[in-house]
Amino acid sequence: MSVLGRLEKVELRDIWKTEAQDFTPWLAGEDNLALLSDTLGIDLELEAVEQNVGPFRADILCKDTLSDRWVLVENQLERTDHTHLGQLMTYAAGLDAVTIVWIASRVADEHRAAMDWLNEITDAEVRFFALEVELWRIGESPAAPKFNVVSKPNDWSRSTSAASKAVSEGELSPTRLLQRDYWQAVEELVASNSGPIRPVKPQAASWIGHSIGRTHFGLNMSMNTREDWIRVELYLSGPSAKGNFDFLADQKDKIEQELGLKLDWQRLDEKRDARICITRNVAALDQRQKWPEQHKWLAEKLISFHGAFAPRIRGIDPETVELLS
Repeated sequence: MSVLGRLEKVELRDIWKTEAQDFTPWLAGEDNLALLSDTLGIDLELEAVEQNVGPFRADILCKDTLSDRWVLVENQLERTDHTHLGQLMTYAAGLDAVTIVWIASRVADEHRAAMDWLNEITDAEVRFFALEVELWRIGESPAAPKFNVVSKPNDWSRSTSAASKAVSEGELSPTRLLQRDYWQAVEELVASNSGPIRPVKPQAASWIGHSIGRTHFGLNMSMNTREDWIRVELYLSGPSAKGNFDFLADQKDKIEQELGLKLDWQRLDEKRDARICITRNVAALDQRQKWPEQHKWLAEKLISFHGAFAPRIRGIDPETVELLS
């Protein structure tokens, strides 16, 4: 019979003596922020620690790499209190679009109820998460952190109820309905793959975006129902788009060899943004019996793009790119 260890809970203060000097710097570390990203289902890019945001000061300031919106993290190594709750509400009132994450050793029942209520009365532009952090170990092993989500926005029901209402009221055209169904099937395929790409909620639109780990870079899939093509692309935006494009274009041969694909490198000199993509002409997109093979192609190329471009994007030095822009 196998001998199993026993999980033992570790006091937070045994590992992190203070919030500001111990816990916050630990959480801002790349691997630990990745753990928080996985827990929230949001790809986070660290912006600053103990940073002013307008009149506010956040313990940790991040960007959601998919939406390019602020994510503010507030930490407590003890039970939640009214002071922090008021501070979070002030953040929400002062910022148009923000995700607020409240981490504590224990979320009091009244504060959990307050966070649930805030998620009910605010729109999807402002989101509240409440998490409890724990430490566990087996025997003499190092303590391992665990985040437990106790309150989160009900985005899924918001989006599905809004979509249902739109359908019932005839607000979605047949093309929009087709697009939503098409992306829903693709995202189910992405979700079934254990790779690094996190599926997103399908939208009734001609394209759908995924994070690739850094703001101003989007990993997208798109379609054109008039010309009948589908596409996977790395879309570069922001003031450094041209410099970022040129940095990657210098590695064009290696990237294409790695992918086994000939890519379309669109610098888009007449615009601020840029695009690197592969496009495939298909049979009429309204022929649903042909979707599975198209979806397989899209999912495979999406994963391949992530594998080729994500490490290169992480290695971009903003100062070097600024010289290229």
